[in-house]
Amino acid sequence: MKKFDVLNRIAKVGVVAVVRAKSEQEAINIAKACTDGGVEAIEVTFTVPGADSVIRALKKEIPASKLVVGAGSVLDPETARAAILAGAEFIVAPSFNTEVALLCNRYQVPYVPGTQTIKEIVTAMEYGSDVIKVFPGDMLGPAFIKDVKGPIPYANLMPSGGVNLENAADWIKAGAVAISSGSHMTKPATEGNLELTTERARQYVEAVAKARAEMKK
Repeated sequence: MKKFDVLNRIAKVGVVAVVRAKSEQEAINIAKACTDGGVEAIEVTFTVPGADSVIRALKKEIPASKLVVGAGSVLDPETARAAILAGAEFIVAPSFNTEVALLCNRYQVPYVPGTQTIKEIVTAMEYGSDVIKVFPGDMLGPAFIKDVKGPIPYANLMPSGGVNLENAADWIKAGAVAISSGSHMTKPATEGNLELTTERARQYVEAVAKARAEMKK
């Protein structure tokens, strides 16, 4: 899938589900529960045992029209390359790494690094990041995105960490291109309640759509 197609898919629904799990099968189950709720972008973190196998399985078992699979917690170019070879269509990290950025640019794979400051955001943009993660979101808050969008209105920012259904609309209205949610969406599935994770995923998608509609009024 071309780079701009992946970015458009992420922005269209506006929700990325972060999957952390204790096993490959648990990760696959969580991811499927999220996609059943309408989330079309899944970030499989490389803290999951056999994360590369999970990515391959998801790409094989779920139609590309329903899911874009990415890799998260990518700290170095070696991991990024392994993820891309497994089929990862975007790379996410808690921080910015120059070598990872260059590798992703080489293979035309979106790189979404974590940032906390204006300088980090601008640096990531200069190295080709079209969507930049604001992390940890619960420490920075929606106001941070609003403030950044003042002098840099073309920055595409996605908060991660501390994003939940109660503040999802606040992030979108502050200017976030999408939101990233982990345990708040996926925890029920790790406890065996896949249906609740599917319902929460659906609620996230609806919250983003509603917030965007209200912004157009």
